[in-house]
Amino acid sequence: MKRRVRKYLPWLTVAMMLILVLAGCGKKAEKVKLREEPYAQEKFLMGTYVRIRVYDDGKESALEPAFDRIKELADKITINQKGSEIDAINAKAGVEPVKVSDDIYYLLKAAYNYSKETDEAFNMTIGAITQLWRIGFDDARKPEQAEIDEALKHIDFEKVDFDDQAQTVYLEDKDALIDLGAIAKGYITDEAVKVLKSQGVTCAVVDLGGNVFVMGNSFRGQNEPWNVGIQDPNQARGTVVGTIKETNKTVVTSGIYERFLEVDGVKYHHLFNSKTGYPFDNDIAGVSIVTNKSIDGDALSTSVFAMGTKKGLEFVEAMDDGTQAIFVTKEDKVYITKGLEDNFVIGKDSGYTMGDRSELTK
Repeated sequence: MKRRVRKYLPWLTVAMMLILVLAGCGKKAEKVKLREEPYAQEKFLMGTYVRIRVYDDGKESALEPAFDRIKELADKITINQKGSEIDAINAKAGVEPVKVSDDIYYLLKAAYNYSKETDEAFNMTIGAITQLWRIGFDDARKPEQAEIDEALKHIDFEKVDFDDQAQTVYLEDKDALIDLGAIAKGYITDEAVKVLKSQGVTCAVVDLGGNVFVMGNSFRGQNEPWNVGIQDPNQARGTVVGTIKETNKTVVTSGIYERFLEVDGVKYHHLFNSKTGYPFDNDIAGVSIVTNKSIDGDALSTSVFAMGTKKGLEFVEAMDDGTQAIFVTKEDKVYITKGLEDNFVIGKDSGYTMGDRSELTK
C-alpha cells in the first residue's frame, strides 16, 4: 500500500485555512495614537505560527503577556504533550475524576454543550478516532475497518461527567479520549484578545494559524473596517477567494486541504465524522465562520462543515447572534449567508463563482 502523508499543523485535529488580514487598524478615539507599522511578534506554538500585531503606540509591552497566556493554555489543552490537563483526564479515564483549572473546566463545559447542540457534528470525544488515524503526524495511517469499528464504541460525549462543586471531570469509558482540537485555538484566541485589552490595546490582530480576531478599524480612515481575505482552500496560502469588511470580529476557517493522508490515490482529510470514523464526505472544500467569539467560530466551523452547504447555511442563518458564514464547495462555487450579501466581494481572478442556493440539494 502506497502512502503519502502531508504534514501541517500537527498539534491540532482540526486544520484551519489561513485568513489574511489585508488592512490595518484604526482609531477608536482621537486620543489614541496609532502606528502604520505595528509592533509585531511571531512564535511557533501549538504546531503553527502564532502572530500578533499591535497598532497602539507605546503598547509593544502587551505582546509578551499575550504570548505567555497562549503558551500557558496550549500546555494545558493539547493531548499530544505530556503533562497537559486533558492528558490527565484521559489517563484517568474509567478510574477516577480529575480536578482541573478554571480554564479547562470552562472549555470542557463549552465543548460538551457544542457536542449536544450540534447532534455530535462537533464531538469532544472524537479522540478515539483522531488518535487512530493521526493525520498530520509522521505515523499517520489508514486504520483497518475493525480498528475503526472498535474506536467508534468509545465515542460518547455523554460519558463525560462534571462535578461543578469539586470542579472535577471524569471520563467513564477507560478507552475514550477527549480531543479539543476543534475548539481549543478559538478559546486561546479569545483569551489572548482579553490580555491585550487588559493592557490597554484598542487595535490589534491576533492570528492563531487561521483563527483570526481583528480589533478596531483601519488607520486608512476613521470608522473604516478591516478588509479580511478568505483563504482559497485549493491554493497556497496568500491566495484568497474574496474579502469581507469587519471590525471587532473573529473569522475562523475549516477546510479539507490543510492536512490529509493520501493512500492509494485517495485523500483522507482531518475532519472526522464521529458516527462513521471516516472524514466527512460532502460538497464542502472550506467554510469560514464570522462571529463575535473565536471559541464559537472554531466549534461552528467544524459543525457546519459536517452538515454540508445547504444545511450549514440554514443552521447559521437560524442563529440570532449575527453569526455569518462563507462556504467554498468542491465545484468552485461560493455560498454566503444572507447577512453577508452586501459585504462579501468575490475575487475577480479567483476562479470561483457565486453559487445559486436554489440548486443546492444537500
